[in-house]
This record gives sequence, C-alpha cells and structure tokens, in this order.
Amino acid sequence: MDAAASNPALVPEQSAAAVSDLVVLGLGYVGLPLAAEAVSAGLKVTGLDVSDRVVDGLNSAVSHVDDLSSEDVDRMLANGFTATTDPACLAAARTIVICVPTPLSPEGGPDLGAVTSAARSIAAHLQPGTLVILESTTYPGTTDEVVRPLLEESGLVAGADFHLAFSPERIDPGNATFGVANTPKVVGGLTEECGEAAAAFYGNFVATVVRTRGTREAEMAKLLENTYRHVNIALVNEMAIFCQELGVDLWDSIAAAATKPFGFQAFYPGPGVGGHCIPIDPNYLSYKVKTLGYPFRFVELAQEINSRMPSYVIQRAQELLNESGMALSRSKVLLLGVTYKADIADQRESPARPVARKLAAKGATLSYHDPHVESWQVDGVDVPRSTDLDQAIAEADLTILLTDHAEYRPKRLEEYARLLLDTRGVLRRPDPEAGTATVPAQARRRPSREGIQVL
Repeated sequence: MDAAASNPALVPEQSAAAVSDLVVLGLGYVGLPLAAEAVSAGLKVTGLDVSDRVVDGLNSAVSHVDDLSSEDVDRMLANGFTATTDPACLAAARTIVICVPTPLSPEGGPDLGAVTSAARSIAAHLQPGTLVILESTTYPGTTDEVVRPLLEESGLVAGADFHLAFSPERIDPGNATFGVANTPKVVGGLTEECGEAAAAFYGNFVATVVRTRGTREAEMAKLLENTYRHVNIALVNEMAIFCQELGVDLWDSIAAAATKPFGFQAFYPGPGVGGHCIPIDPNYLSYKVKTLGYPFRFVELAQEINSRMPSYVIQRAQELLNESGMALSRSKVLLLGVTYKADIADQRESPARPVARKLAAKGATLSYHDPHVESWQVDGVDVPRSTDLDQAIAEADLTILLTDHAEYRPKRLEEYARLLLDTRGVLRRPDPEAGTATVPAQARRRPSREGIQVL
C-alpha cells in the first residue's frame, strides 16, 4: 500500500506521468541513498536540491557521495529517477521526504535554516493527501512545533488533510554491511494514522520498520543513539590521557574488557570526533534541555573532553619529537588521513583540521596523505599532498596517523616511519594471521620498536 492510498484526503487527479511516488528534498549522503533504494523498489522518484552542481551531476550520472558510485546513479536514471532544482515537482508528489542538513549555528545552537526553507517550499506546493516526512536530525518537538506550522500555511491541516511524520536517518557512510534496506527504520507520526502511512511507505523498501509513540519519541531516539556514542568516546578519550600518565596500556585493557560477552561494548580513543552526527547532534539535545532551565552535564562534559583531544595529540607529538632531540617548530610532519572516518572522502568536522591548525601554529612544516582527498586546505591555506606514501613516511620527521584508511597497514608504517604517533590504534589491532580461536586480547599487536607510539 502506498502512502497516498492511506491518506485521509485524495490526491488531486493528475496524469500518471506527472505523479511521483516520492520526492526527496536534499540529495546528500542521506537523501541520495534513500532515493536509490526507493528507485530499486520500483518507486518513481524525483530528487530536489538547491545545488545546480549536484543536480547537473546526477542527471549526467555522476555521484558525489561515497556510498553510491556513478554506475549506481546511472542505474537510477535508467529506472526513471530525475533530479531537479525546481520545487514545482513537489505538487505532484505522493510522499515528500526532507533530508536537508541541520548543522550548528555560529553560537553552537541548532541551525534549522535548511529545514524551515524546505518546509516553506513544500507548503507552497502542498496537495491534500500528501505524506511529508522529516529525516533531518533535530531536537524533540521540531516536527510538530517548527515544521507543522510552516506546512499548515498552505491552508491544509496536518493529520487531517495531509500526513506528517519524523523518521531519523541512520546512514553510516562507508558501511558495507548496513544500508537503507537492512537498517531498522524508526518512524513516529503526528497522529496514529500519520505513523501508519509513514510505516507503509518505508515498508516498500526497508525490511524492518519500528514505530514510536509520536514524532518527539522518534526525534529523541536519534539523539539518544548519538549522545550514547559521544559520551562513551569521551570516556575512553579521557582514560587515554590519564592511562598514559599511569603507565597503563589502555588498548590492552579495552581488548581484555571486550572479551566479556555481556554488559560491555568497546569504544576506542582517537584524535577527536568528526562527521555529520557525533560532534553536532548531542548539541541539539543539549539546546532543548537548556530551554527547560537545566544543564545537560553529560553532553557538555563529553564535548569538552572530545574537543581537547587535538591538543592532546599535539602534546604527544611534541613529546615524541623531544625524546629524539627534535623540536616541533623545525620538524616535517606528515598527516595520514584527513577524513573523519576510514575509507571515505567525507571531511565534515574531521579532527584532522584542528590538529593541523595547531601544528602549523607551532611552526611545523606540514604535508598530508589521503587516498580519498586530492586537495586539502586549513584556514584557506593549501596543505601539500604527498602521493607516494612510502616515500612520504620515510622523509617525514614525524608521521601522525589520524584516519585509519585500509592503505595504512601496520607493517608498512613500522618499516618506513622514523617517528610515528598512531591515534587510531592501527598498530594495536589483532594480527590478521592469528587463528580465529585466539582471544582478542591475546591477538593484539604491540609497537615493534622505539619511536612508535599509540595514543
């Protein structure tokens, strides 16, 4: 059953050629994979974006996101997908899904500018019987308190003339195991009928749909997921700092704790947090809590700890150089990986940038290597890119591994690096040649020589 069929009002009569089963508003890392999955399920899909570059590229079968190749986009086009910058397409949509960015404002609070702009565009073309779903991450109450009034400027009433729901995106860029179809989809409707309509829509191409009581519960579920990760990453990051002082091998302790089959999930320290979720989403929840007059101390503390990790990386780098009789201000430093996670090109909120900024401020001569990033700037200044990895490692006074791309194999790093600071624990991961029966803690690697350290 499609969404329109379950709506309380009828879709105005239109030619079959004009109607879209789905219009995805925002064709980034969330919207484009959603559109691709819907197309593969046989839905007629239109993509709407404000960027001429994105739209022109997609209509020419050129992908701009990591999880879809240009061949994937070509298949989408062959199956009827089109991209446009013209919001008039919204008038012919049975279902509209909003997948626009929700970044932080300069003051650190929510920036819902793209969401409100999207809602106003939809209101200008909204037809009775349409299902509207917000997927953009936001604070509890946004769908009802912000999006709903803007949509009702159309003269239509949510829950009576059209359906309204929230369904948080759960895209994990670069994850080859879980995608749109096999990741459970959380759905919360403004009314029971709105929830049913949204669940029926996603049921066309998602294996498992999870209903929540309402939109606020669905909005909170997304923030809870990412706040959980944010807080636990901060926990191990703080432990990494004092374990170094105590002479405790935290990586060994984590590996040992991870052998417990219940009650523990392993998190690992790193140079900071990055990406589209963890550095941003918990702040949306903190903002909402503050409107009630309470501080959200867990989030605020986690933000403080994770934000200071780039400074701790610089401290460890200086110590490593000093132990070899070198000064950071006169050293050539190579950064390995500048994206926020392994084996993708996404640089959003990557901790590599504050690390590089602090190194440059202390006079280090910087270069970087990243197989996924052809050019990289920090504060408007180009950082030289090295293309020969082995030569770059061998020539650098210090190599700092910031992103654990598959190319950065332990044997290679240990063989060529003069000095190496591994902030991702690549050198501590189990030996792939270890037997499957080996206990993880016993399969952990150890640095092979002086001058090689793990955060």
